[in-house]
Amino acid sequence: MAAAGTFAAATLPAYPAKAADCAAVAAPGLDWAECSKKNLMLQYSDLQGANLFSTDFAMTDLTSSNFNAANFEKATLLRSWLNGSKAEKANFTKVEAYRSSFANITAAGATFAGAELQRADFTGADLTGVSFEKAELGRANFSKANLTGVKFSFANLSRAQLSEATFEGPLGFDHAFLFLTRIEGMDLSAAEGLEQSQVNLACGDKSTKLPSGLVNPPEWPCDFE
Repeated sequence: MAAAGTFAAATLPAYPAKAADCAAVAAPGLDWAECSKKNLMLQYSDLQGANLFSTDFAMTDLTSSNFNAANFEKATLLRSWLNGSKAEKANFTKVEAYRSSFANITAAGATFAGAELQRADFTGADLTGVSFEKAELGRANFSKANLTGVKFSFANLSRAQLSEATFEGPLGFDHAFLFLTRIEGMDLSAAEGLEQSQVNLACGDKSTKLPSGLVNPPEWPCDFE
């Protein structure tokens, strides 16, 4: 009987996991995992809760779309446009988004942990409570962005523009790399994890406020091309 049961189990048909529907029209909750959506015009798409794991959106226009709670993990967003979109609680972990536009995006509670975001534009974005832990943010622009509650732990912020951002409460800079990071005029008195060695590499001015125990360097290394 045991042998028969083993034989029956062995002869049952195998049902593969449901494959992504790469031909499907953009809709909430769809599965475009690992699909190619390069160089397309997808403005105003509703992809709320969609599975976009490892999807290739390089050079695609996703302006003013809805990505709330969508999963972009490991997606390619090179030179893509997501400006004006909604992306609250979206997962952008480990995305490649070099030179992409997130200007004016609403992304409260989202995560960009481990993301490649060199030269990304976050101008005017609502990034309340966003995690940029271990993200590459070299030359990223956060002008006029809301950074309330943002965590930059272990992030590379080389030459990033933070000085025109707005925020309330502390920002997290634990082990962040702040080489020539623009912090002029910022009130960082409540910043968490900030150390003197980081400050000495950054670009502030006499109006930059630092946590207790830290001091403004005699000279800031602030020559920019």
